[in-house]
Amino acid sequence: MSWFYDHVGKPLLFRCDPETAHEFAVQAMALLGRVRPACALLEKIHQLSPGHYRPVECFGLKFPNAVGLAAGFDKNGRAWPAAAAVGFGHVEIGTVTHHAQGGNPRPRLFRYPAEQAVINRMGFNNEGAAALAARLAKMPGPGKRSIPLGINLGKTKVTPLDQATEDYVSSFRLLADHADYVAVNVSSPNTPGLRELQDASWLKPLLAALVDENKGRVADGKPRRPLLLKIAPDLSFPQIDAALGVIAELGLDGIIATNTTLARPGFFTSVNEAGGLSGVPLRQRATQIINYISRTTNGRLPIIGVGGISDGESAGEKLDAGATLVQVYTGMIYRGPFFAAELARALSIRQRI
Repeated sequence: MSWFYDHVGKPLLFRCDPETAHEFAVQAMALLGRVRPACALLEKIHQLSPGHYRPVECFGLKFPNAVGLAAGFDKNGRAWPAAAAVGFGHVEIGTVTHHAQGGNPRPRLFRYPAEQAVINRMGFNNEGAAALAARLAKMPGPGKRSIPLGINLGKTKVTPLDQATEDYVSSFRLLADHADYVAVNVSSPNTPGLRELQDASWLKPLLAALVDENKGRVADGKPRRPLLLKIAPDLSFPQIDAALGVIAELGLDGIIATNTTLARPGFFTSVNEAGGLSGVPLRQRATQIINYISRTTNGRLPIIGVGGISDGESAGEKLDAGATLVQVYTGMIYRGPFFAAELARALSIRQRI
Protein backbone atom coordinates (compact mmCIF):
# COMPACT_ATOMS: atom_id res chain seq x y z
CA MET A 1 0.00 0.00 0.00
CA SER A 2 2.81 2.43 0.81
CA TRP A 3 4.47 1.68 -2.55
CA PHE A 4 1.20 2.44 -4.39
CA TYR A 5 0.76 5.72 -2.54
CA ASP A 6 4.38 6.80 -3.07
CA HIS A 7 4.39 6.01 -6.79
CA VAL A 8 0.76 6.57 -7.87
CA GLY A 9 -1.49 8.22 -5.26
CA LYS A 10 0.89 10.86 -3.97
CA PRO A 11 2.12 12.10 -7.38
CA LEU A 12 -1.51 12.50 -8.49
CA LEU A 13 -2.60 14.29 -5.33
CA PHE A 14 0.45 16.55 -5.33
CA ARG A 15 -0.45 17.78 -8.82
CA CYS A 16 -3.53 19.34 -7.22
CA ASP A 17 -3.40 22.36 -4.98
CA PRO A 18 -3.20 21.21 -1.34
CA GLU A 19 -6.77 22.06 -0.34
CA THR A 20 -8.26 20.31 -3.39
CA ALA A 21 -6.18 17.24 -2.57
CA HIS A 22 -7.38 17.40 1.03
CA GLU A 23 -11.01 17.60 -0.05
CA PHE A 24 -10.52 14.61 -2.36
CA ALA A 25 -8.97 12.60 0.49
CA VAL A 26 -11.88 13.40 2.82
CA GLN A 27 -14.40 12.42 0.14
CA ALA A 28 -12.57 9.16 -0.58
CA MET A 29 -12.44 8.25 3.10
CA ALA A 30 -16.11 9.18 3.54
CA LEU A 31 -17.01 6.91 0.62
CA LEU A 32 -15.03 4.06 2.14
CA GLY A 33 -16.85 4.62 5.43
CA ARG A 34 -20.19 4.01 3.70
CA VAL A 35 -19.05 0.61 2.35
CA ARG A 36 -19.27 -1.29 5.61
CA PRO A 37 -18.10 -4.72 4.36
CA ALA A 38 -14.93 -3.13 2.97
CA CYS A 39 -14.37 -1.25 6.23
CA ALA A 40 -14.83 -4.43 8.25
CA LEU A 41 -12.33 -6.32 6.06
CA LEU A 42 -9.73 -3.53 6.15
CA GLU A 43 -10.16 -3.12 9.89
CA LYS A 44 -9.50 -6.82 10.36
CA ILE A 45 -6.32 -6.47 8.29
CA HIS A 46 -5.01 -3.27 9.87
CA GLN A 47 -6.03 -3.41 13.51
CA LEU A 48 -3.62 -5.33 15.70
CA SER A 49 -4.92 -8.28 17.65
CA PRO A 50 -4.77 -8.08 21.48
CA GLY A 51 -2.16 -10.84 21.44
CA HIS A 52 0.23 -8.57 19.53
CA TYR A 53 -0.48 -5.26 21.24
CA ARG A 54 -1.84 -4.13 24.57
CA PRO A 55 -4.78 -1.74 24.16
CA VAL A 56 -4.25 1.67 25.72
CA GLU A 57 -6.59 2.75 28.50
CA CYS A 58 -6.81 6.37 29.63
CA PHE A 59 -9.44 8.85 30.80
CA GLY A 60 -11.90 5.98 31.05
CA LEU A 61 -11.65 4.93 27.41
CA LYS A 62 -10.02 1.97 25.67
CA PHE A 63 -7.97 2.53 22.50
CA PRO A 64 -7.03 -0.49 20.33
CA ASN A 65 -3.74 1.21 19.51
CA ALA A 66 -1.98 4.45 20.44
CA VAL A 67 -2.25 6.19 17.04
CA GLY A 68 -5.00 8.73 16.40
CA LEU A 69 -6.05 11.00 13.56
CA ALA A 70 -5.63 14.61 14.67
CA ALA A 71 -8.27 17.30 14.35
CA GLY A 72 -8.16 19.30 11.14
CA PHE A 73 -8.55 16.50 8.64
CA ASP A 74 -12.24 15.75 9.14
CA LYS A 75 -13.73 19.05 10.27
CA ASN A 76 -17.35 18.18 9.50
CA GLY A 77 -17.45 14.55 10.64
CA ARG A 78 -17.81 12.95 7.22
CA ALA A 79 -14.80 10.64 7.01
CA TRP A 80 -14.27 9.28 10.53
CA PRO A 81 -16.28 6.02 10.10
CA ALA A 82 -13.39 4.71 7.97
CA ALA A 83 -10.64 5.69 10.43
CA ALA A 84 -10.43 2.27 12.09
CA ALA A 85 -10.30 0.60 8.67
CA VAL A 86 -7.08 2.42 7.76
CA GLY A 87 -5.47 1.62 11.10
CA PHE A 88 -6.27 4.43 13.52
CA GLY A 89 -6.93 3.68 17.18
CA HIS A 90 -8.97 6.85 17.65
CA VAL A 91 -10.04 9.86 15.63
CA GLU A 92 -10.62 13.49 16.54
CA ILE A 93 -12.98 15.49 14.34
CA GLY A 94 -13.26 19.27 14.03
CA THR A 95 -12.26 21.86 14.87
CA VAL A 96 -15.95 22.77 15.00
CA THR A 97 -17.34 26.14 16.05
CA HIS A 98 -20.79 27.02 17.36
CA HIS A 99 -21.63 28.98 14.22
CA ALA A 100 -20.79 27.87 10.69
CA GLN A 101 -17.97 29.81 9.06
CA GLY A 102 -16.09 29.75 5.79
CA GLY A 103 -12.61 30.26 7.20
CA ASN A 104 -9.87 32.42 5.75
CA PRO A 105 -9.51 33.27 2.03
CA ARG A 106 -7.78 30.79 -0.27
CA PRO A 107 -5.02 29.87 -0.79
CA ARG A 108 -4.64 28.89 2.87
CA LEU A 109 -2.83 25.55 2.80
CA PHE A 110 0.78 25.11 1.62
CA ARG A 111 2.94 21.97 1.29
CA TYR A 112 6.73 21.83 1.69
CA PRO A 113 7.63 18.27 0.62
CA ALA A 114 11.39 18.55 1.11
CA GLU A 115 10.75 19.54 4.73
CA GLN A 116 7.78 17.15 5.20
CA ALA A 117 5.86 20.14 6.48
CA VAL A 118 2.69 22.14 5.94
CA ILE A 119 1.65 25.71 6.70
CA ASN A 120 -2.07 26.29 7.08
CA ARG A 121 -4.23 29.28 7.86
CA MET A 122 -7.58 27.56 7.31
CA GLY A 123 -9.38 29.51 10.04
CA PHE A 124 -11.73 26.83 11.42
CA ASN A 125 -13.74 26.45 8.20
CA ASN A 126 -16.67 24.21 9.16
CA GLU A 127 -20.45 23.82 8.94
CA GLY A 128 -21.08 24.55 12.61
CA ALA A 129 -21.91 22.53 15.71
CA ALA A 130 -25.61 22.02 14.95
CA ALA A 131 -24.88 20.58 11.49
CA LEU A 132 -22.23 18.27 12.93
CA ALA A 133 -24.59 17.12 15.70
CA ALA A 134 -27.28 16.31 13.13
CA ARG A 135 -24.81 14.29 11.06
CA LEU A 136 -23.45 12.38 14.06
CA ALA A 137 -26.97 11.56 15.25
CA LYS A 138 -27.32 9.36 12.15
CA MET A 139 -24.03 7.52 12.78
CA PRO A 140 -22.93 4.99 15.43
CA GLY A 141 -22.71 6.67 18.82
CA PRO A 142 -20.53 6.17 21.90
CA GLY A 143 -20.30 2.51 22.84
CA LYS A 144 -21.15 1.42 19.29
CA ARG A 145 -17.84 2.29 17.64
CA SER A 146 -14.70 0.24 17.30
CA ILE A 147 -12.52 3.23 18.20
CA PRO A 148 -13.12 6.35 20.33
CA LEU A 149 -14.28 9.56 18.67
CA GLY A 150 -13.10 12.91 20.01
CA ILE A 151 -14.70 16.22 19.07
CA ASN A 152 -12.47 19.29 18.97
CA LEU A 153 -14.20 22.59 19.85
CA GLY A 154 -13.06 26.07 18.85
CA LYS A 155 -14.35 29.64 19.07
CA THR A 156 -16.39 31.20 16.29
CA LYS A 157 -14.34 33.98 14.71
CA VAL A 158 -17.01 36.68 15.09
CA THR A 159 -17.56 35.89 18.78
CA PRO A 160 -15.73 38.39 21.03
CA LEU A 161 -13.33 36.97 23.59
CA ASP A 162 -15.58 38.03 26.44
CA GLN A 163 -18.34 35.83 24.97
CA ALA A 164 -16.05 32.88 24.15
CA THR A 165 -17.17 30.80 27.13
CA GLU A 166 -20.81 30.72 26.01
CA ASP A 167 -19.66 29.94 22.45
CA TYR A 168 -17.76 26.84 23.62
CA VAL A 169 -20.47 25.78 26.07
CA SER A 170 -23.13 26.04 23.36
CA SER A 171 -21.11 23.72 21.11
CA PHE A 172 -20.51 21.34 24.01
CA ARG A 173 -24.26 21.11 24.69
CA LEU A 174 -24.94 20.22 21.08
CA LEU A 175 -22.14 17.69 20.67
CA ALA A 176 -21.35 16.02 24.01
CA ASP A 177 -23.90 13.26 23.48
CA HIS A 178 -22.00 12.18 20.36
CA ALA A 179 -18.43 12.39 21.69
CA ASP A 180 -16.28 9.86 23.51
CA TYR A 181 -14.14 12.81 24.62
CA VAL A 182 -14.12 16.57 23.99
CA ALA A 183 -11.01 18.61 23.19
CA VAL A 184 -10.95 22.35 23.89
CA ASN A 185 -8.90 24.11 21.24
CA VAL A 186 -7.62 27.51 22.40
CA SER A 187 -4.34 27.21 20.52
CA SER A 188 -4.93 27.62 16.79
CA PRO A 189 -2.95 30.58 15.44
CA ASN A 190 -5.49 31.25 12.68
CA THR A 191 -8.39 32.82 14.62
CA PRO A 192 -7.48 36.33 15.80
CA GLY A 193 -7.12 36.53 19.57
CA LEU A 194 -7.84 32.84 20.17
CA ARG A 195 -4.50 32.07 21.78
CA GLU A 196 -5.21 34.69 24.43
CA LEU A 197 -7.62 32.12 25.88
CA GLN A 198 -4.58 30.08 26.95
CA ASP A 199 -3.83 32.72 29.57
CA ALA A 200 -5.07 31.55 32.97
CA SER A 201 -7.29 34.63 33.41
CA TRP A 202 -9.33 33.57 30.36
CA LEU A 203 -8.71 29.83 30.52
CA LYS A 204 -9.97 29.18 34.04
CA PRO A 205 -13.51 30.57 33.60
CA LEU A 206 -13.82 28.90 30.19
CA LEU A 207 -12.81 25.46 31.43
CA ALA A 208 -14.77 25.89 34.68
CA ALA A 209 -17.94 26.51 32.66
CA LEU A 210 -17.34 23.36 30.59
CA VAL A 211 -16.63 21.33 33.74
CA ASP A 212 -19.90 22.60 35.27
CA GLU A 213 -21.76 21.72 32.09
CA ASN A 214 -20.27 18.25 32.28
CA LYS A 215 -21.41 17.89 35.88
CA GLY A 216 -24.87 18.95 34.79
CA ARG A 217 -24.94 16.07 32.35
CA VAL A 218 -24.33 13.65 35.20
CA ALA A 219 -27.07 15.27 37.27
CA ASP A 220 -29.41 14.73 34.31
CA GLY A 221 -28.46 11.05 34.12
CA LYS A 222 -26.14 11.41 31.13
CA PRO A 223 -22.54 10.19 31.01
CA ARG A 224 -19.72 12.58 31.79
CA ARG A 225 -17.38 13.24 28.88
CA PRO A 226 -13.60 13.41 29.35
CA LEU A 227 -12.35 16.96 28.75
CA LEU A 228 -8.91 17.67 27.27
CA LEU A 229 -7.12 20.95 26.59
CA LYS A 230 -5.10 21.47 23.39
CA ILE A 231 -2.16 23.86 23.77
CA ALA A 232 0.25 25.65 21.43
CA PRO A 233 3.95 24.79 21.12
CA ASP A 234 4.77 28.48 21.38
CA LEU A 235 3.89 28.77 25.09
CA SER A 236 6.70 29.45 27.54
CA PHE A 237 7.23 26.99 30.37
CA PRO A 238 5.72 29.42 32.93
CA GLN A 239 2.65 29.70 30.68
CA ILE A 240 2.44 25.91 30.51
CA ASP A 241 2.73 25.77 34.30
CA ALA A 242 -0.22 28.16 34.61
CA ALA A 243 -2.33 26.05 32.25
CA LEU A 244 -1.40 22.89 34.14
CA GLY A 245 -2.45 24.57 37.35
CA VAL A 246 -5.90 25.29 35.91
CA ILE A 247 -6.17 21.71 34.63
CA ALA A 248 -5.27 20.31 38.05
CA GLU A 249 -7.62 22.64 39.92
CA LEU A 250 -10.60 21.85 37.71
CA GLY A 251 -9.86 18.16 37.25
CA LEU A 252 -9.57 17.99 33.47
CA ASP A 253 -8.78 14.58 32.07
CA GLY A 254 -5.82 15.25 29.80
CA ILE A 255 -3.88 17.57 27.52
CA ILE A 256 -3.07 17.55 23.81
CA ALA A 257 0.44 18.80 23.04
CA THR A 258 0.74 20.42 20.61
CA ASN A 259 -1.02 22.48 17.96
CA THR A 260 0.83 24.11 15.04
CA THR A 261 3.58 26.68 15.60
CA LEU A 262 4.11 30.28 14.55
CA ALA A 263 7.88 29.73 14.76
CA ARG A 264 9.82 29.59 11.50
CA PRO A 265 12.92 27.44 12.14
CA GLY A 266 15.64 26.67 9.60
CA PHE A 267 14.39 26.66 6.02
CA PHE A 268 11.22 28.49 7.06
CA THR A 269 12.99 31.68 8.12
CA SER A 270 12.71 32.75 4.48
CA VAL A 271 9.13 31.52 3.93
CA ASN A 272 6.67 34.41 3.86
CA GLU A 273 3.36 32.63 4.54
CA ALA A 274 1.21 33.34 7.59
CA GLY A 275 -0.30 30.45 9.51
CA GLY A 276 0.60 27.47 11.64
CA LEU A 277 3.55 25.29 10.71
CA SER A 278 3.18 21.52 11.21
CA GLY A 279 5.19 18.44 10.32
CA VAL A 280 8.80 17.44 10.90
CA PRO A 281 10.03 20.95 11.88
CA LEU A 282 7.71 20.78 14.92
CA ARG A 283 9.01 17.41 16.12
CA GLN A 284 11.64 18.54 18.62
CA ARG A 285 9.60 21.32 20.25
CA ALA A 286 6.49 19.16 20.63
CA THR A 287 8.52 16.37 22.23
CA GLN A 288 10.20 18.86 24.56
CA ILE A 289 6.82 20.14 25.75
CA ILE A 290 5.45 16.61 26.23
CA ASN A 291 8.46 15.72 28.34
CA TYR A 292 8.10 18.90 30.39
CA ILE A 293 4.40 18.26 31.08
CA SER A 294 5.07 14.64 31.99
CA ARG A 295 7.85 15.56 34.43
CA THR A 296 5.90 18.48 35.92
CA THR A 297 2.83 16.31 36.58
CA ASN A 298 4.86 13.22 37.59
CA GLY A 299 3.26 11.34 34.70
CA ARG A 300 -0.22 11.60 36.20
CA LEU A 301 -1.82 13.67 33.43
CA PRO A 302 -2.60 11.75 30.22
CA ILE A 303 -0.94 13.42 27.23
CA ILE A 304 -1.82 13.05 23.56
CA GLY A 305 1.41 13.85 21.70
CA VAL A 306 1.15 15.62 18.34
CA GLY A 307 3.76 17.24 16.13
CA GLY A 308 6.37 16.00 13.67
CA ILE A 309 5.52 12.29 13.68
CA SER A 310 6.79 10.88 10.39
CA ASP A 311 7.77 7.29 11.28
CA GLY A 312 7.85 4.75 14.09
CA GLU A 313 10.90 6.34 15.68
CA SER A 314 9.32 9.78 16.00
CA ALA A 315 6.08 8.25 17.31
CA GLY A 316 8.00 6.20 19.87
CA GLU A 317 9.90 9.33 20.88
CA LYS A 318 6.62 10.96 21.92
CA LEU A 319 5.66 7.95 24.03
CA ASP A 320 9.13 7.85 25.61
CA ALA A 321 8.75 11.53 26.48
CA GLY A 322 5.58 10.77 28.41
CA ALA A 323 2.69 10.72 25.93
CA THR A 324 -0.01 8.09 26.39
CA LEU A 325 -1.34 8.41 22.84
CA VAL A 326 -0.16 10.12 19.66
CA GLN A 327 -1.95 11.80 16.78
CA VAL A 328 -0.90 12.41 13.18
CA TYR A 329 -2.13 14.48 10.27
CA THR A 330 0.71 16.09 8.30
CA GLY A 331 2.61 12.78 8.34
CA MET A 332 -0.34 11.12 6.62
CA ILE A 333 -0.12 13.65 3.78
CA TYR A 334 3.41 12.49 3.03
CA ARG A 335 3.16 8.82 4.02
CA GLY A 336 -0.32 7.90 2.81
CA PRO A 337 -3.70 6.72 4.14
CA PHE A 338 -2.33 3.60 5.84
CA PHE A 339 0.36 5.48 7.75
CA ALA A 340 -1.49 4.86 11.03
CA ALA A 341 -1.39 1.10 10.53
CA GLU A 342 2.37 1.27 9.87
CA LEU A 343 2.90 3.31 13.04
CA ALA A 344 0.77 0.97 15.15
CA ARG A 345 2.79 -2.01 13.94
CA ALA A 346 6.07 -0.22 14.67
CA LEU A 347 4.90 0.69 18.17
CA SER A 348 3.75 -2.88 18.81
CA ILE A 349 7.26 -4.13 17.97
CA ARG A 350 8.73 -1.56 20.36
CA GLN A 351 6.31 -2.73 23.04
CA ARG A 352 7.44 -6.33 22.73
CA ILE A 353 11.18 -5.57 22.78
